[in-house]
Amino acid sequence: MTTKHRDLRAKVVAGAAVGIALALLAPTVPAQDPAAWPARTVRLVVPSSPGGGTDLYARLLAQGLTEALKQTFVVDNRPGAAGNIGAEIAARSAPDGYTILVSSNSSIAINPSLYKNLPYSAERDLIPVARGVITPFVFTGHPSVPAKTLPALLALGKREPGKLPYGSAGTGTPPHLGVRMFEEASGASFIHVPYKGLGQAVQGLLRGEVGFILADVATVLPYIRSGRVLALAVTEQTSQLPGTPTVAAAGYPIEVYGAFSVSAPAGTPPAIVQRLSAEVAKAMKSPAIREKLEGQAFIPVFDTPDAFAASLKKERQMWADVIRRNNITAE
Repeated sequence: MTTKHRDLRAKVVAGAAVGIALALLAPTVPAQDPAAWPARTVRLVVPSSPGGGTDLYARLLAQGLTEALKQTFVVDNRPGAAGNIGAEIAARSAPDGYTILVSSNSSIAINPSLYKNLPYSAERDLIPVARGVITPFVFTGHPSVPAKTLPALLALGKREPGKLPYGSAGTGTPPHLGVRMFEEASGASFIHVPYKGLGQAVQGLLRGEVGFILADVATVLPYIRSGRVLALAVTEQTSQLPGTPTVAAAGYPIEVYGAFSVSAPAGTPPAIVQRLSAEVAKAMKSPAIREKLEGQAFIPVFDTPDAFAASLKKERQMWADVIRRNNITAE
């Protein structure tokens, strides 16, 4: 080794030693204190357009969290690609508790089985925080359809298979998969007309383009109350439709529902996840928010992140089985 090389090596070693010494002497930059969260505005990413069930829930939640935590929670609607655009935005965000996903079960429970090339992994890139709410579905028929009950509707689908069209929010959405489950159980057969969102499906029903839809109660409740459409059966009893029979009472005990849930980017500190989960439950228990939730037929679910993760695993399997049995794909 030459003298020049020895001198250079000595300088490198000395520099590294000084760097290490300075690092040891320098004050450690503290990680964000979860107890201080939230210290600024929190963004609730909603992967759907304003006005739908997910958006309604997210805005009620934002109101409750803003009031409780004295910090602003804002709704950021990012619709498109069946909820995949907004879900990816949330999944790729910094895991610091300031970007949260509020989504339907499509984004986190159905799409992983429906799409072969998702730009995010719902299981790997998102952490379950809180189930939030479950919303019953209601079979909603156009007045021109002679079937006025669920048994009559399914009998019509058996007697005249492939004739009566029904609308959905799109291929592979809960309204589509839900109807498919009832077709499997009854032997009925209908024509699926996928729309770009449930709002468009409702408009198609009002225009008589389709004979019925399966939709969350909140979305169709105003039209049911005005008499423009008919409620045939609900998947779970709700005070908003007290005279409507359940699907189980009609002879079809099939569990299908909508759910609006809260998730966080993977890597979010566990303390923030736990606190956010507790604050979501607390917000939904407040009298003002609870009254508004009930007015939309939303049923609060007060679970822990672990309990939500366990139920989500079962739900993913349920939807995956339906998708596989019927060879449904969105790509």
